[in-house]
Amino acid sequence: MSSSTADDLQIPGSPHESEPHVERRSERIKLRRGLTYLGMTLVVPGSAHLASGHRRIGRLAMAVWSGVWLLVLALCVVALLSRGTAVALLTYGPTLRVVQVGLVVLGVAWGALLLDAWRLSRPPELARRHRVGFALLNLAVVGGVVGGLLSSASIVSGQRDLMATVFAGGGEAATTNGRVNILLLGGDAGKGRVGLRPDSLTVASVDADTGRTVLFSLPRNLEKAPFPPSSPMHQKFPRGFRCPDHACMLNAVYTYAASHKELYPGVKDPGARATAEAVEGITGLKINYYVLVDLKGFEALVDAVGGINLDISRRVPIGGGTSKIYGWVEAGRNVHLDGHHALWYARSRASDSDYARIARQKCVMSAMLNQLDPVTVLTKFNRIAAAGKEILVTNIPTGDVNTMLELAMKAKSKPMASLAFVPPLIKPGDPKFGLIHQKVQAKIAAAEAADLAKAAPPSPTASAGPSSPGPGAQAKARANARAKASAKARSAQETDDLENVCSAR
Repeated sequence: MSSSTADDLQIPGSPHESEPHVERRSERIKLRRGLTYLGMTLVVPGSAHLASGHRRIGRLAMAVWSGVWLLVLALCVVALLSRGTAVALLTYGPTLRVVQVGLVVLGVAWGALLLDAWRLSRPPELARRHRVGFALLNLAVVGGVVGGLLSSASIVSGQRDLMATVFAGGGEAATTNGRVNILLLGGDAGKGRVGLRPDSLTVASVDADTGRTVLFSLPRNLEKAPFPPSSPMHQKFPRGFRCPDHACMLNAVYTYAASHKELYPGVKDPGARATAEAVEGITGLKINYYVLVDLKGFEALVDAVGGINLDISRRVPIGGGTSKIYGWVEAGRNVHLDGHHALWYARSRASDSDYARIARQKCVMSAMLNQLDPVTVLTKFNRIAAAGKEILVTNIPTGDVNTMLELAMKAKSKPMASLAFVPPLIKPGDPKFGLIHQKVQAKIAAAEAADLAKAAPPSPTASAGPSSPGPGAQAKARANARAKASAKARSAQETDDLENVCSAR
């Protein structure tokens, strides 16, 4: 081979290769080695140590890494075969504690391996211009991995605290006539008030199979609430919760029972239990669970999910009553409300009756149900969990969380019917409980009929060809038109779809 050919090819190691070229090539090799070790440790912790001859550390790290993936795979298989079992595992306190500690240990150990991968790359041998950049890259990777795992541990900690604080248990999972009935209470232990009063009382009756939900709203000033014979309050008030000065309203049941705890020995929240029993007597429905949410907890929850959007037909005052009006929730379509404004939209009664407020509260509940999605729950879990701790009490046990999640997902896909027991349907001072029971059953029957009609195959119709409608058909058409107009004009107190109520029109 001629000398000119050797010069052209610049064979490595030949006497013709220039020294700067050899040095640059060596620098690139060392940088690639460092980046390779870093990438290997990031993808499969321990693999870089194994490749560099540190077999003991490498094998241990890879064994732990394989074990982690086997556990994740096992959980995925369990979730596919039995989601309820997976949810039960992930809501069980000791399991969450183990996961939390495991994530912290994994994060610290993984970070240490990444730093050691930087050591294995022999940074003093790197070119000066590569050292700082490589060190910063390594620190960024360590920060991302360790920070991500510690953040995950924080989410798990929030989940564990939420389960321990909120889901105390005590409710009854058994359905009645295929339905789960949940009492939703909005509590207000505001300044100057004696005890807590649940001023918002709504029963969500959910079909356990389809998820179709009917909301029954009860006014806080309803009197003479009857208690089931098994209730301790029935012994004290056999003729219903009544008193001569008309102060014995439905929202006062909580305060009375809370101040007479001897009636409910061993019960965590006698007020909530007694209120649930009163609602059972009023509606004729067996209450499976109750959830009592403080107003401040509601405000924090709305903020935690990033606010809600509502159609608002007319402006609602902020303040009023014993204080001055200092602001407004303005009317409009698709108005975005933070927690403060959503709370006042739901609770304000300065220029409205209690009954108009009930309709607004149903709109807020409907918006929360429809706009809360899994991505929001995941990305804002810690804030949601912190707000959830402000729920004063619920008797939903952790074992039933999966059932509640499934019902919520089913309910989200269907229109939500509602019925408010307000004038002129009833007189809060002298309600007819037999009528309330009839209305409740009729509303539930209508909701179940809607599911049956949807599931039934269409009936065949004979094709008779075009013909002129006779007098009977014309009368029927006019009657149908009147019925449709009447349905369209139906008030917010009774509707088969809350979207009809919660719209700016």
